[in-house]
Parts: sequence; C-alpha cells; structure tokens
Amino acid sequence: MIRKTGAILLIALLAFTAAACGGSGSTNGSNASPSAGSASPSGSESSAAASPSASASAEKVKLRIYAQYADEDTKLPYDYAVAELKKEMPNVELELDIQAQDDGQKLKTYAATGNLPDIYQAGLDIINTFKQSGNIQQLDEYADKFGFKDAMQPSAMNTLVTDDGHIYAFPYAGNEMILLYYNKELFEKFGVKVPTTFDEWKTAVETFKKNGIIPLSMFAKEKWPDVALYDVFASRLDPAGITKLDKGQAKASDPAYKTAAEKLAELVKAGLLAKGATNMNYDQAAALFYEGKAAMFLNGQWEIEASTKALGDKVAWMFYPGMDAAGYESSKLVFSGGGGPGGYAVNPKSEHVELAAQVAAFMSRKYAEFKYTERGTPIVATKVDKPIVKQYPPMMQELAKVIPDMKSTAFAWGLSNPKFKAAIEDASQSLLAGTSAEQFVKEVDKAIGQ
Repeated sequence: MIRKTGAILLIALLAFTAAACGGSGSTNGSNASPSAGSASPSGSESSAAASPSASASAEKVKLRIYAQYADEDTKLPYDYAVAELKKEMPNVELELDIQAQDDGQKLKTYAATGNLPDIYQAGLDIINTFKQSGNIQQLDEYADKFGFKDAMQPSAMNTLVTDDGHIYAFPYAGNEMILLYYNKELFEKFGVKVPTTFDEWKTAVETFKKNGIIPLSMFAKEKWPDVALYDVFASRLDPAGITKLDKGQAKASDPAYKTAAEKLAELVKAGLLAKGATNMNYDQAAALFYEGKAAMFLNGQWEIEASTKALGDKVAWMFYPGMDAAGYESSKLVFSGGGGPGGYAVNPKSEHVELAAQVAAFMSRKYAEFKYTERGTPIVATKVDKPIVKQYPPMMQELAKVIPDMKSTAFAWGLSNPKFKAAIEDASQSLLAGTSAEQFVKEVDKAIGQ
C-alpha cells in the first residue's frame, strides 16, 4: 500500500485541493470530486504520453509481473490496466504473480535465486537494496522515451526521482497519508468521546475492551502499519516523526521517541489491539472493523472507499490524539504520511528490458487513471485526462477541507535506510505484541548505529 519534507507533501496536497475545488465530478483512491479539466492536462498531451510506441513488436511476448492484488483498491485498477494494455499491445501477455503481504521478503528471495519477475512493484527500500545487488533497471531513458516524465504531476516528482537523481520505478500513487478511522455508532453506543488526548484514548480503549469491542483493528502482520502507528505517536512529540530516525538525525532513546514508545506500549497493555493482531492480514483486520467488532481501524487514505462501502455514514476519521490538550492543537495538522520513489520497476536481467519498461510505464499510468476516475482519489502521481466518474465520499470531502493547512512528517513508506527499516519494522511489531518500550528503543538505536 509509498511514499522528503512536509513541505513537499503540503505542496502536493495544495495542488490537489485547488483541483478539488474546481468542479463536481468524481474521483477515487480515497475519494473527492474535482472537475477533470482542472486537474488534468490536455487530452493530446496525456494520450501521447500514455500510449505505447507504435514500433512495439508484434511478436507474442509473455512478461511476468509481481503486483498487489488483494482487495478492490488493488484488484480493480490492476484489471483495468491489463484490459487497457490488451487494447494497445495485444501482443503482450502478463502473467500475474500476486505480491505477498510480507514487506518484500518473497521479492528479495526471488532476486537472490535469480527468479525475479520482468516487472515488479518496488518501494524505496527495495530500490535501494536492489540497486546494490544489480537487480533493478535504471529507467531514466525510458521515462523520457515513453513520455512518463512529462506525464507526472509536478507536485509528485518526489515519487519518481530518487536521491541519486535517477529513476528506478514508475509510480502511480501520489503523496499519501495514514488515517485513524472510527465507527461513530460504536462510540455513541458506549458513550465514548472521540479522543483528543492520550488519556482520552486510553479511556476509550478501556471502555471498548470492557464491553467486548476491539479498540483498534490492525493488519499488523505486514509491519508497515506497525511503524505507521508508532509514527503517529512520535509525530505528536516531534513533527518530523520517524524521518529523523531514518536519517540518523535522532535516536530512539531521545525523549520524544522514547516517550512515544512508552505511550504506545501503555495502550497495548490496556488492550488496544485484538488478540493475534500481529498475525492478521488486511482482510482479517478490515473484516473486524466492517462487522462492528472493532471500534477503530488504521490504514491509509485509500481505505476511505472500502470503509465507506462497508459502513456508510457510520464511519469517519479522526485527528490523531495528542499527548495532552495543548499537544493536540499544536500537532493536529501533522499527519503521518508523505511519499517517496516507488511503483512498477523492471528486472535488468529480463529478456525484454525495453518492452518491460514500456509496459511498466503504461500499467502505472492506467493504474492511476482508474484510481482517479473510478476509485475516488486525486492522490495519484500522473496526470489524467479522462472525466471523473465517481463522487468523493464524505470522508474525502472532510479531508479536503484540512488539506490546505496540512503538515506532514513525510514518512516515506519504503524508508531510505534498509537496515533501519528492517529494525523498526521488527521492533514496532514486537511492541504491538507486548514487548517493552525499552527493548524497542534498544533495537532501533542499535540499527541506526547509536
């Protein structure tokens, strides 16, 4: 489910909001309704950039692609992109290898055993790791040749180009954010106040727990949500959140980060999560929330579509609770989220490197196109010249209201330091499983060389 500074995300989101205020169409991914014209380039520019080159070989070619295909937010745009590809490049057949929900472990095994697919989805950690092992193709020339660079939203260029100035994956997602969803009906039924402070959050946890309701549902098996939840706490105390840890500019033992771990551990001890949460995948965790068995759910803004479909007007998102009332107000507009390089990457050892790059660029464009027009999200990396089909649901409309003033920790989903990423993922997951804050601090500090 992507993703430098909060200013970059703010610029990206400001650009989106300007579009969102321009009309009454309907969008996707998260969901909103700007006019297609206000958020898109001219049809001729976009079509030229999206279309495969006319010189593509007519020879039948099968390419293996490793991609997300787990829920409507991943299946529907993928299927749409494949259908569009068949129209434009009927000679190309894609063999789908469904991406495991394992934070890249299966993909790393493929690389180590020489079984890497022709095209695969890669976040920043995979990009950095595979650059060192020679398992990822530099795509600079193809980004120009197939018009992908010209098709990028200017505000989302941070999702295309890495720190070394090169391109290694074609993105479809723009700068995204983590939301804390809640079931309004359950909060009202049990007389629970939507928390704005840590103490109120703990009271909510204890009340729901006492009444047989899971306070917060999480698919903590994937690990990145675990890191995101820790970042929610850390960014209440330092607006930069875990970005400083990732860059080695702070230690987990520093007061803000240590306190964040301690407070999260305190909620876990109070019964924050379902039993076995660290073994739950998305489908299991989402089902608990949709079925009214859990009061809250943590996921990206892309969850808006699915939660709205499941719960209608019973679901909403809340600002993250602060450590106290003053902290809530000062950090209210600091969201965990952001963006970084990632998307469809290419195996340099593929028998069809250029064709794979062409297909990867096309798939990314069409994936974004579907999410923008049919899934209700304007938060995509590339321009779209087709009219919006679906109106934004209420939660996206509410999000749009705060976007102009939003700040972000710019928590890049892949993180830039592979060693740190692995350590904080494991440590965060252990923290949610009940290990101590002290152990969390020890493991994370060890990884960043402190």
